[in-house]
Amino acid sequence: MMRLVLSALLLIATASEGFTQAPLRIDITGVGSRQIPVAVAPFESPEQTKNFSRTITDVIRSNLARSGVISIVDAGVPQPPLNERNAIEPLFPEWRQKGAEALVIGSTNLSPEGRLDARFILLDTARSASLGGLAISAPATELEARRTAHRISDFIYEKLTGEPGFFATRLAFVRKDEAIYSLVISDSDGQNSQIALRSREPIISLSWSPDGTRLAYVSFEERNGITKPIVYVHTLANGRRSIIANEKGSNSAPTWAPDGNRLAVVLTRDGNSQIYIVNADGTGLRRVSRSTGIDTEPTFTPDGKEIYFTSDRGGSAQIYRVPADGGEAKRVTFNGPFNARPQISADGKSLAFITRREKLFRVAVMDLGSQQETLVSQGPKDDSPSFAPNSKWVIYSSRLGDRDVLSAVSIDGKLRTRLSAEGSQVRGPAWGRLP
Repeated sequence: MMRLVLSALLLIATASEGFTQAPLRIDITGVGSRQIPVAVAPFESPEQTKNFSRTITDVIRSNLARSGVISIVDAGVPQPPLNERNAIEPLFPEWRQKGAEALVIGSTNLSPEGRLDARFILLDTARSASLGGLAISAPATELEARRTAHRISDFIYEKLTGEPGFFATRLAFVRKDEAIYSLVISDSDGQNSQIALRSREPIISLSWSPDGTRLAYVSFEERNGITKPIVYVHTLANGRRSIIANEKGSNSAPTWAPDGNRLAVVLTRDGNSQIYIVNADGTGLRRVSRSTGIDTEPTFTPDGKEIYFTSDRGGSAQIYRVPADGGEAKRVTFNGPFNARPQISADGKSLAFITRREKLFRVAVMDLGSQQETLVSQGPKDDSPSFAPNSKWVIYSSRLGDRDVLSAVSIDGKLRTRLSAEGSQVRGPAWGRLP
């Protein structure tokens, strides 16, 4: 299990290392007009892997249910072993009668080396056919059982919907408890949450490295008697933090280039906020944007050739794009008086951003091919959109009464979930892949 070690520069207390917070609560707030009914049978197992089988079964069912496009049919008892084809054949009419269009049958066991071996197949009951399966070997731990379940869920989701899954991914977000800010890493379902950093000062602008091993963020810290924003890169495996930008004035809004070797940052070292590119070790700083206004919130295109960003150079906050090597910037958004916080999907097809419409701050998604915009959130105070690695979902900060929660929505706005933490405020999410 990856251990997240807190940086000595910002420890609240040494004893807080490895501290685990309560998981996020997930509520499904919107589902598709049609849901695919799926039965997930309890994974068959000997006594020594019974707990792991229970975890895998429960996590798969929970994942598929929160997708918004799959409903779970009660599967009852474990089904026949995977290698008994004669026993599987009668299942097709039986489960069609129970209303299931697909059936998941699996098993776990311990290998001679003491590893957890999980196998499963996905059956299409309507066509009386197998849609395939996987055999996964992992360390015999509860954490790896959960990760195995996420991988299985991704397989099932893709086979049934035709789209890549998003379950075997990770979230980073900032959790505030009274006067303490915590940088938290969790699985996509809010479970297995770990604190990477704790501080009495704000932590903002989280950005995952493409390989899922590092986070860039802005931390407000006192240095030489002055509290100022500084850009850090945090290696999660060992807890080491490196200062990437600590120029005079403000250092903010880091975002990774697709190659994982560079970041774009926003600095005021030369006057107004402008966009710069810096190597991941803090060297090679060079300026990209040049305007008399404020240029901020950069995000790279998937090919690394362009940067989308927010600027008030036209009189109000709008989104522009500029070549990553510098050059003429072109305006992208024209609807509404305020458009900011741009984020590009991994497939390069969609742009998510915050727009102000009728005094409400909402998440919009633009199809970059057609320039068509869809308002996918309700407001009134939404912020910090971040795409899932499969490009089909966006997570963002939202306000629910007097609480800050996280909300996730499909890019067409039809499917919704909400993530909240009891007694805490959660903000500034970033959605990343597993390393």
